[in-house]
Amino acid sequence: MAQKLQLDRETFSCSICLDLLKDPVTISCGHSYCMNCIKCFWDEEDRKGIHSCPQCRKTFTPRPVLEKNIVLAALVEQLKKTGLQAAPADHCYAGPEDVACDVCTGRKLKAIKSCLSCPASYCEKHLQPHYDAAPLKKHKLVAPSKKLQENICSFHDEVMKIFCRTDQQSICYLCTMDEHKGHETVPAAAERTEKQKELEVRRLNIQQRIQEREKDVKLLQQEVEAINGSADKAVEDSEKICIELIRLIRRKRTDVKKKVRSQQETEVSRVKELQEKLEQEIAELKRKDGELEQLSHTEDHNQFLHNYPSLSALSESTHSSSINIRPLSYFEDVTAAVSETRDKLQDILREEWTNISLTVTEVDVLLSPEPKTRAGFLKYSHEITLDPNTANRYLLLSEGNRKVTRMKQQQSYSDHPDRFTVCYQVLSRESLTGRCYWEVEWTGGGVGVAVAYKNISRAGKSFECLVGYNDKSWELDCGTNSFQFWHNKVKTVLSGPRSSRVGVYLDHRAGILSFYSVSKTMTLLHRVQTTFTQPLYAGFQFWLNGDTAELIKVK
Repeated sequence: MAQKLQLDRETFSCSICLDLLKDPVTISCGHSYCMNCIKCFWDEEDRKGIHSCPQCRKTFTPRPVLEKNIVLAALVEQLKKTGLQAAPADHCYAGPEDVACDVCTGRKLKAIKSCLSCPASYCEKHLQPHYDAAPLKKHKLVAPSKKLQENICSFHDEVMKIFCRTDQQSICYLCTMDEHKGHETVPAAAERTEKQKELEVRRLNIQQRIQEREKDVKLLQQEVEAINGSADKAVEDSEKICIELIRLIRRKRTDVKKKVRSQQETEVSRVKELQEKLEQEIAELKRKDGELEQLSHTEDHNQFLHNYPSLSALSESTHSSSINIRPLSYFEDVTAAVSETRDKLQDILREEWTNISLTVTEVDVLLSPEPKTRAGFLKYSHEITLDPNTANRYLLLSEGNRKVTRMKQQQSYSDHPDRFTVCYQVLSRESLTGRCYWEVEWTGGGVGVAVAYKNISRAGKSFECLVGYNDKSWELDCGTNSFQFWHNKVKTVLSGPRSSRVGVYLDHRAGILSFYSVSKTMTLLHRVQTTFTQPLYAGFQFWLNGDTAELIKVK
């Protein structure tokens, strides 16, 4: 029964004050709160114009009208009565890790609330006076805490309800008359309100950074997928091309082999035909020589003279002197030709392989090397516009907020917290992360081309807001006779060709910031290697009237 009672108490508790519901109201998302708690919560959200549920964050426009939930109020009252009558179970007693009730004697029960005003912790039974007694209803009840003693001043044994901004510590009212006399002090609740606002701003910044980082993670994942897909396709296509090349070489090898064999057959056939004729002639000559030898031994003179004319006649001879026997070099010319082709192919492959290797190593992946050519930089060209809310009142923006001119007369800009009030400066509207490149055309006596964090000072002492004079900005000072680089009040004199156009390359992740003099060629003026902790904003800084700078649309 006690376990069920504990569950009921949690069910009927307000998630804002952590107490049992008082004048309970139920909003349209189904969650219930004390009427005063939800009113105060929505009062804080009035400035946003959108009201939300503290638990599920569902938003409501316009602000809902609140009506007391009569049934829920009756249930809460019944729970209070039941709770006072219920006997505590063993698990309701305080253990070593629990906050014990400061009023209980003997075996102490678990505290369900701590009172910052008393200060003490109470079980459900001993907490009831805080609900019933009018003076106690104003006390601040919180979740059970073991650190209540930290709210007591160690010198005066009083509750510390005041915050000393001078010493940045909590104090009691007696401290303001003693060692903290003359210090800047405020009620702790007021300081909490201010710090709560700062906390919300910090949370918004953190959440924004989380969203940015999550977006970066998604982009990197897409880049990984794109790299893998492109690499797989390149390997597949290259494999097909190489296979086709191998097939072509094999076909040529087969053609050469067929032609050599065909010519071999022709030549051998011709030689064998001549060889057969010669062999036939030899056989005929041998036969004739035998007949003549036999005739030479004939003793009958008349018989010899009679047969000699027919035996002495010879058939037409094959002219062996016309046979041209070359040294062993019949098809060596073919071998030489194929060898020459091989050498040429090797040279082509060697030269082209170098180009292929360079192409592979220049593939643009994360943290790849800085581009070497203007065409390489232009792949990262970033369109930038200037933010009128940051422009000093002596700067005139034109050309779609891409050009800025230093003027003698003030411009009619409205007040804005982002505006530079002392320095003649302006920043871009767009934040810069990843890899970016932009070019600036400037005229006049000198212009500062800079990048800066958004939290650079906009007013006050000049070195606090002047680009290049703090750790929040980096500036290239372009003069008619020289270039200078400034960061954190440290000057670096640079050498390089004078040019009215400057290129700026940023690799935010790699921490690289480079400035180039741009004409027909690009000359590196200065490179910074650091770690950027925030997004950067492009900007300009001016000294003389009439000086101009323009963000060029590059192609």
